[in-house]
Amino acid sequence: MQLSLRYVLLALSISSALPLATAFAGSAPTIARDGLVVSQEAIAAEVGAKVLEEGGNAVDAAVATAFALAVTHPAAGNLGGGGFLLYRSSDGAETIAYDFRETAPRAATPEMWLEGGNYDPKRHHDSHLAVGVPGTPAGLHLAWSEHGSLPWARLVDPAIELAERGFPVSFRLAETLRAAIPRFRPYPASMAQFTRDGQPIEAGEILKQPELAETLKRIRDQGPAGFYEGKTAELIEQEMQAHGGLIDREDLRAYRVAKREPVRGTYRGYEVIGMPPPSSGGVAIIAGLNVLEGYDLKELGPGSAAYLHRYAETMRRVFADRARWIADPDFAEVPIERLISRDYASKLRETIRLDRASKSDPTSFDWPHESDETTHLSVVDKNRNAVALTYTLEYSYGSGIVVPGAGFLLNNELGDFNAAPGLTTATGLIGTPPNLAAPGKRPLSSMSPTIVARDGKLFMALGSPGGRTIINTTLQTIVNVVDFEMNGQEAVDYGRIHHQWLADRIVYERRRFSPDTLALLKELGHELSETGNQGAAQVIVVDPATGYLHGGADRRDPDSLAAGN
Repeated sequence: MQLSLRYVLLALSISSALPLATAFAGSAPTIARDGLVVSQEAIAAEVGAKVLEEGGNAVDAAVATAFALAVTHPAAGNLGGGGFLLYRSSDGAETIAYDFRETAPRAATPEMWLEGGNYDPKRHHDSHLAVGVPGTPAGLHLAWSEHGSLPWARLVDPAIELAERGFPVSFRLAETLRAAIPRFRPYPASMAQFTRDGQPIEAGEILKQPELAETLKRIRDQGPAGFYEGKTAELIEQEMQAHGGLIDREDLRAYRVAKREPVRGTYRGYEVIGMPPPSSGGVAIIAGLNVLEGYDLKELGPGSAAYLHRYAETMRRVFADRARWIADPDFAEVPIERLISRDYASKLRETIRLDRASKSDPTSFDWPHESDETTHLSVVDKNRNAVALTYTLEYSYGSGIVVPGAGFLLNNELGDFNAAPGLTTATGLIGTPPNLAAPGKRPLSSMSPTIVARDGKLFMALGSPGGRTIINTTLQTIVNVVDFEMNGQEAVDYGRIHHQWLADRIVYERRRFSPDTLALLKELGHELSETGNQGAAQVIVVDPATGYLHGGADRRDPDSLAAGN
């Protein structure tokens, strides 16, 4: 892959800081016949599209895009994090959920974030104790080994070239790098990689990451062993030992990807396939759709107070169940079948009053903050195999810690575990047992890679970043397409809301809903809170009339792109 003027112009032009009204003018989807990649970062999307053009399948393109994102979108694309990949073969005969979520090291305990008996949020979220054993290299390799068609080296090489030769920094990347400097400052390797002698990197400059390139070469040449053993593992262990972290080479060697059975539901005749626990996304989306199916949403209209009230009340109940029941199924009994059953949805629906908002009980459950900084990509190939892949470092740029000599950022994913046993407070901590830390355990997640089919044929592949808002963003995108008959781009452009039970309020995107609608929601008893943008959904819809692929790249993130042929 040649880094030409085309990439410079692409990176700069796509990232212009346009006002929302301008950026969202026109909602025609990107249309492709033979394959499509939709990603939060344009250069990585082009890498995946090139793989499809050369005859690679959806898994090949997803792997290549994900490795490229580890270079071009370091806020969330990663080698040092983890996530989930959902795969559906063209005929639906195979659907597999690859869980490459990070795991707690062998020395982890539920009390590890207490200092002198008191909870220390810095230890929990901003220290080497917050780092989980990374899963991304193992997860991508396993999916490729079972379904890929092109050579492994072909999929890793573009990322190596981007790291070695460099790529032009977009306006958006420059902005996030500048904001992250205070978090990089304690770590010399982070400052060396992501600043110019301590000064912010400006848009248009070429960012080279030679140490990351060398790590990628080891992964290319040795597969997962190039990360979990040998030099890379040694460098990770050295960094942990130098700063009180827990991960060692035995933890790295012991890491395994979990292959899980996806959760399934139906919505108005469509099959919905989602990620099972430890992701809460699949269960929550199917449970929410089950409740909403009892209402005529099309008649109510997408921006109406009547629809938004029913939606918020549904998600209030879904998120309460999420907090109470969902965790790593290898460590806790999760009542999945009950939570996604239609009988249970009917009982929840009966508790919703159409004339008044209910109130969440702040004395029951709450949960710690889950970062917005994930990234999602959707891929469909010419045979209509589909991949929905969401992965993350947790916070933007994860822990902020670049492994010296290895060039990649470590996650702070263990911050998704509950703070400590019995530590449940009204300010947002929860200490109930299901999501407490334990050796080898995977923390609860909201990541929601989702695939939708109808009559045995692929219909949608989608997902989004955004912490707990991921669930609401993904679910509303499905409703926008199925109920409100929007195309892929219209569905991701439309305004979004978020309700997560606690805090008890509807969070809505500014300038997306009429003052009358907001006033009616207040009259129903909802507390409202305005936000900027929610999520960055990346969706592919198969047009049932033509069979063509319609891509919707979420322009809330100006670097997003749908690329195909």
